[in-house]
Amino acid sequence: MAGEVAGAWPGFSAREMWPGFSPGEMERRWGALLGMLGEQSVDACLVYGAERAGSAVPWLTGWPVTREAALLVRAGEPGVRFVCYDNHVPSARGMARGVEVRPGGSSALAAALDWAGSSGSRVRRLGVIGAAPARWWPALAGVAGGVVFLDAEYSELRLVKSAAEIEWLRRGAAMSDDAVGALAAAARPGMTEAECHAALESAYIAAGGLTHIHYLGATPMAEPRLCVPAQWASSRRLAGGDALSCEISASYQGYPGQVLRTFAIAADPLPRYRDMHDVAEAAFDAVIARLRPGVTAGELTETAAGVILGAGYTIYDDLMHGYGGGYLPPVVSRASLEARSAPDFTFAAGMTVVIQPNVITTDERAGVQTGELMLITESGSESLHRYPRGFARVGG
Repeated sequence: MAGEVAGAWPGFSAREMWPGFSPGEMERRWGALLGMLGEQSVDACLVYGAERAGSAVPWLTGWPVTREAALLVRAGEPGVRFVCYDNHVPSARGMARGVEVRPGGSSALAAALDWAGSSGSRVRRLGVIGAAPARWWPALAGVAGGVVFLDAEYSELRLVKSAAEIEWLRRGAAMSDDAVGALAAAARPGMTEAECHAALESAYIAAGGLTHIHYLGATPMAEPRLCVPAQWASSRRLAGGDALSCEISASYQGYPGQVLRTFAIAADPLPRYRDMHDVAEAAFDAVIARLRPGVTAGELTETAAGVILGAGYTIYDDLMHGYGGGYLPPVVSRASLEARSAPDFTFAAGMTVVIQPNVITTDERAGVQTGELMLITESGSESLHRYPRGFARVGG
C-alpha cells in the first residue's frame, strides 16, 4: 500500500509519520532496520532505552526516551512500545508514530517481555538493540530460543545520513554555534562555571533545542591543572589569565552539533598555550584536507600524529569520532594516535564525524580544544558549523 513501510513489519500510513520528516524518510529507517534483522535471521527485536539514553527508540518512533521505553517488533505485527511510567503514556502516544503505545507500569522492559512471552508463539531468535540491563538476561533468554545483540549492526545503519537527517544536524550545529557565541559573550572574571552553563543554554532553549552535552574546563594558563574539559561544573570562578575550553552540543530533535573551542579570559594567550593551539589548528587543517570518501581512519590518524606527536605533544580526548545517532565509528583514541594505529574504517559520502584535536602537554597539566562536526561530501568534506575558529580573548 502506498505510504506504508514495505515488508512484513510494521506498516503505518503517511498520516502517522514523525512531524518534520517525510513518509519516505521513516520508510527508509524501518526498511533499513528490517533489512538488517533479515540478514541476522531475527524474527523479533527488542529496542530499549532508559534514562533519556538510547537513540534507536526515537529514531524509529519519534518519541525521546524518558525513564524507560521498550519497543518490541515481531514478524507480521505492528510494533508495540511500552513506556514507564504510566503518566508518560499520553505524551508518548501523542508524539510516537508508527507504533502502538502501552503503559509499562513500573518496568517497561518487564511489560514488553511479558507480552512477548504470552503472545502465543515462542520467539525463535530475538534481536536486542540498546543497553538492556544484565539482570534481565534470564527473562530475555526465557522468551526466545536465542538472543543476539545488534548494537554494532544498528550503529552501521546510522553512519550514512539521509538528506533529512543532515538538515536537522545543521540545525543542531547552528544552535551549538549560538551557544558558543553566548558563552564567549558572557564569560568574564568572577563568573562561575554554572553561570557559564546558564548563559550558553539560553542561546537555544527558547528555539526548541535541548542540551546534549556542555563540557567546560577552566584553569590558569600560568599554572595549569586541567588539560581537557570536565563533564560537571566545578565551584571555581573564572579568573583573568584562565584558559577556558569547551565542548558543546545542542540538539535539535535528537540531532546535535558538536563544536570545540578555547578562549583566554581577560588576557592574551600565553606562549605555551598559543603554541598548543597552533598545533591543534594545524592538525585539524591537515586532517580535513584529506577528509573525503575513500580515506581511511588510519590515514587520517597518521596525518594527525605527524603534526601533534611531531611537535612534542599528545592528546587526551579522542582525536575523532563519528556522530549523529550515537558515538559512532571510527573512534580514534590517544592510544591509537600514539601507536599510529586506528580502527579499520573507510569514510563514505553522507557520514558525519567530529574532528577534535585536544592537544595537551605530555604531563597532562595543560591543553586546548578545537574542532567541529564535519560532513563527508562526494568531493571532500564540509563543516556544519559557522562559529569562527581561533584562540579568542574574551571577558575584557
